Amino acid sequence: MQNMVDKDKVEYVATSESEGKVYINKEQFFENVPKIAWEFFIGGYQPAQKWLKDRKDRTLTFDDVRHYCKIIPIPEETHRLMQML
Repeated sequence: MQNMVDKDKVEYVATSESEGKVYINKEQFFENVPKIAWEFFIGGYQPAQKWLKDRKDRTLTFDDVRHYCKIIPIPEETHRLMQML
């Protein structure tokens, strides 16, 4: 099924040293996800991972996909700002 978040397939696969693909099932993925965004912790959570894992066994709507694409830059920008301190 298209856009289904498979409970066993949510994973990050590096395509370079700094970014990769986030698979939501065997065939579908988000591309060009910065490694720092995937691994970054905010308040004990990894938001890029948690959001998808909270939606396991659900089908993502178009709005869900757009929302996730908006989430990805947040941990990366937070990390960048923290490095300035």
